[in-house]
Amino acid sequence: MATIKKKALVIGAGTGGYPCAIRLAQLGVDTMIVEKAEPGGVCLNWGCIPSKALISATKLFHKAQHSESMGVSFKGAAVDMKQMQAWKSGIVKKLTGGVKGLIKGNGATYVKATASFVGPKSVRLKYADGKPDDIVEAEHIVIATGSLPIEIPGFKIDQKRIVDSTGALELDSVPKRMLCIGGGIIGLELGQTFQRVGTKLVVLEGLGRILNGVDEECAKVVAKQIKKDGGEIHTGARATGWEERDGAIVVKADVGGETKEFETDIVLVAVGRWPITAGLNIEKSGVKLGERGFIPVDNRKQTNVPGIYAVGDVVGQPMLAHKASHEGEVVAEVIAGKKTVDDARCIPNIVFTEPEIASVGMTAEEAKAAGHEVSIGKMPFAVSGRAMAIDETNGFVKVITDAKDARVLGIHIVGPEASDLISEGALAIEMGAFAEDISLTVHPHPTLGEALMEAAKHSIGEAVHLMNPRKKSAH
Repeated sequence: MATIKKKALVIGAGTGGYPCAIRLAQLGVDTMIVEKAEPGGVCLNWGCIPSKALISATKLFHKAQHSESMGVSFKGAAVDMKQMQAWKSGIVKKLTGGVKGLIKGNGATYVKATASFVGPKSVRLKYADGKPDDIVEAEHIVIATGSLPIEIPGFKIDQKRIVDSTGALELDSVPKRMLCIGGGIIGLELGQTFQRVGTKLVVLEGLGRILNGVDEECAKVVAKQIKKDGGEIHTGARATGWEERDGAIVVKADVGGETKEFETDIVLVAVGRWPITAGLNIEKSGVKLGERGFIPVDNRKQTNVPGIYAVGDVVGQPMLAHKASHEGEVVAEVIAGKKTVDDARCIPNIVFTEPEIASVGMTAEEAKAAGHEVSIGKMPFAVSGRAMAIDETNGFVKVITDAKDARVLGIHIVGPEASDLISEGALAIEMGAFAEDISLTVHPHPTLGEALMEAAKHSIGEAVHLMNPRKKSAH
């Protein structure tokens, strides 16, 4: 057993860990990063990237089936899931290979092994090929181990009939029916992916509505689309178990106090994710775990043990790749001696449903609860020339401002390319912009981005392409 000394050790090469290692190396810190699976973590291998590849492909197919009004017909269009999976896998392979190359190219050491603590400054590396273990002694250790899907009683994941997000992303045929337990982001993204190519979708959500935590008005647009495409949504529903009957899966659920049965071919369990700390022997590090096993950190991502940091899903919500990457770079600068803190004003959130939802900042309800008097500007895509020209008019842009000074508090978009439009909103909140800053910025025409400008103008009563709220009389 060899002892290796490093200035910094990063555990996990996902979207929190690998940017941290790259930035550390750029800053001249002697760094090792250890990963037991594949570089890129869940996001690149089994999450963000592969899911968006399948979403893009199925959206293309779905649009081809509904383009007659544009004078375009795609007769004989078909879905080859095996080829789609091969295409998706090619993207993943290219990106994960790029991550490993960037880590090494910047001067960090990449190691494939399983890490576990033996003390607050030392970690054991266990290799899958039987090579003797190594001990790494590091002045700074970053925990970036990510998260995994939650299993629920009665629905053991076999990745064949009862699948989690990983299993759903590997399906090489289109199921006739899919039942999704959980009406959150992951479940609806994947459920609608297969719904677009002909799968009958049923969603069971335990709470009173789908996409809890997302602007409710935006969530309603997605719910309406799911139903329009032939799907069912049952809220206040708790799946209690399943049995096989005549070759089909029959799921039993308590729906509003009534027991109901749902026949399906695939069950997708998507009720959230747990932090990965099991197997780390984290107790030997002295790091204390918080609620539900997440690791509490301060604004420098420092745990309760000096020299040990944590970033990404393992520190809690929001569990987003871009949040993890930002935190990883913050930690790298902290370790390198810079006076850096995580002071991001906002973290944008995107839901790749149909249509897409993108949000940043506060909802109107959150703003009111925080003591703000709010003004809301709204621009529907139904009156956007660009949205009409691409035949995607479902949804709107909503801008929430403080009624007293018109400072932007939140922006919520549901509709075409919402994921690409939200970055302007994030910049506006990060820089402390006012509605006038957006409205006086000349936006090119015809574009979807104009809707954000028009919504900002609407919030201050200056929209020209839709009626403004009447101003209250002074008398």
